[in-house]
Amino acid sequence: MEVAYLIETIIKIVVVMLVFSALAGIGTYFERKVLAFMQRRLGPMNVGPYGMLQFGADAIKLFTKEDIVPTNVVAPIFKIAPVITASTAFIAAAAIPFLPEFTVFGYTVHPIVADINIGILYILSVMGVGLYGPLLGGMASANKFSLLSAARSAAVFISYEVVTGLSILVPIMMVGSLSLIDFNNYQIENGWIVFNLYGVGFIAFILFWIAAFAETGRTPFHLVANDHEIVDGFGTEYSGMRWGLFFIGEYANMFFISFVIPLLFLGGYGDGSFLGALGLLAKVSFFFFFFLWTRAAWPDVRPDQLMWVCWKVLMPIAVVNILIAAIIMI
Repeated sequence: MEVAYLIETIIKIVVVMLVFSALAGIGTYFERKVLAFMQRRLGPMNVGPYGMLQFGADAIKLFTKEDIVPTNVVAPIFKIAPVITASTAFIAAAAIPFLPEFTVFGYTVHPIVADINIGILYILSVMGVGLYGPLLGGMASANKFSLLSAARSAAVFISYEVVTGLSILVPIMMVGSLSLIDFNNYQIENGWIVFNLYGVGFIAFILFWIAAFAETGRTPFHLVANDHEIVDGFGTEYSGMRWGLFFIGEYANMFFISFVIPLLFLGGYGDGSFLGALGLLAKVSFFFFFFLWTRAAWPDVRPDQLMWVCWKVLMPIAVVNILIAAIIMI
């Protein structure tokens, strides 16, 4: 039995890494198409029908492009930073139930690598460690724009982790567990958390959703890449697959957080039926699309505005929301 469990775990790890690495590339195609549609352009059209093979061409380019390590960088840290970003994203996915359990040839498959009883805490903790990727990458580079970007990324990620942690306290108080499977099972019996506690669950959902944009570094919180300075922020001096690892980590985080939001607040995969699984995938697709939509529709905010919103607006609301939830539950 232990051997079968070990083999199943290894297979699930490999599948998650392969599938979401591929989705990171495919996600760029959809992002470019969505942005093009919203800006009345065609987007990728030359490689394959309607440009559908563009992500494959991009992958070949990344794997074959010259890996340049500038002379004045701190080489060991410069090289390990992209690995931290990509690896923490996939490590965090270990506690996410991507689908309900199903049976294949009499064997029950659990589409989660490890159902640990501190699942959501584990996910947020490991994703928080991911901030060391851009931080170290920028600090190890040999230009001041990368250093500025590293400082901004650390400020944004650390600040909004506070909002993330406070926002999930409300659903944790309701469920009494940190396992995402327990969150799903609770909502089968009691309804979606987003609609519970007279609107308190909805406020927690909005706070978590906003913080997710900051945690993934997406527009309108896309300050870490310094687009307004016409450089690539902490990734300015990276090339080839080292830059690609930063890229894969960002898109993998977008997909994983798109799974976590519906699992926490929107009923997850429900009772485990086929329709429930399709419903979860539809919710994930919506949240991923929303990441792309905001990039086309919203401008980036200034760093001081971002910090102001976090500490003077979102955090007080999150604290008051927790107090109201506690009073209602008592």
